[in-house]
Amino acid sequence: MTKQTILGAGGAIGVELAKALPKYTDKIRLVSRNPQKVNEKDELMKADLLNPKEVDKAINGSSVVYVTIGFPYSYKFWKANWAPFMRSVIDACKRHDAKLVFFDNIYMYDQNHLNGMTEETPINPPSKKGEVRAELVKMIMDEVDKGTLTALIARAADFYGPGIKNTSVLTEMVIDPLSKGKPADWMGSVHFKHAFTYTPDAGKATALLGNTDSAFNQVWHMPTAKNAPSGKEWIEQIASAFNTKPKHRVASKFILKMIGIFIPVLREMPEMIYQYDRDYVFNSDKFEKAFNFKPTSYEDGLKEIIKTDYPN
Repeated sequence: MTKQTILGAGGAIGVELAKALPKYTDKIRLVSRNPQKVNEKDELMKADLLNPKEVDKAINGSSVVYVTIGFPYSYKFWKANWAPFMRSVIDACKRHDAKLVFFDNIYMYDQNHLNGMTEETPINPPSKKGEVRAELVKMIMDEVDKGTLTALIARAADFYGPGIKNTSVLTEMVIDPLSKGKPADWMGSVHFKHAFTYTPDAGKATALLGNTDSAFNQVWHMPTAKNAPSGKEWIEQIASAFNTKPKHRVASKFILKMIGIFIPVLREMPEMIYQYDRDYVFNSDKFEKAFNFKPTSYEDGLKEIIKTDYPN
């Protein structure tokens, strides 16, 4: 059995993916600047993934390559580095006959079609970061259309899950403050629905897709619970779990910039506020039906986060 490789293995999705892959293979290569074992038999490879030669070395010998890397959340960095990185990955996958699985977000979707997003939602990015993501998708699917690359795109909503402080907006702005009895911060009106993908579900789903031949050369939405709560419902449910009052503040663009001084993931969120001033509902029926997969409920997901990250 040939090796399956995770580029960007230390992030929230990379870790959950590594946990799920032993069901399919015991040859797992974890690649990052400072990789850490998730499973006993994992092969660790240190690499600067902005260096094409090191990307090529990481992909050599792999049957499936998963891109779960989380570059610094900065438009300037994304603009300079995402496309060259993806080009080096695509070229190495073609050279070494590896399949590519790209873990993606919804930034490229048309902002007027966020209520009930499916794999067919129009691509019309409303933000600079969305333009970068749309370019990456085009790079991959152009190769797929030409028959030069076997690839799939695994796309998730904003995510939440255990053990991912500093990378989840829900944790940073709602769960963490309420755990300390402080008011939550919510971008935009609390009366709009907002879906979140549970990271353990996303890891299992990505591993399943990467090991299903018929899943390639298409886009898949990661399994995400239905009945997305509104901001108000999220805040009330989380506050209740911590036995505190459901207080909240509306985080304006100015406040986000101020909070971002201390929480880097929020520093560049102002251009993404459009995702919170309308219903943001993510549909994963395609995946659920194809694989008979039931997403973790929001209630159970929150219970696991609180048990894991806030045991006291």
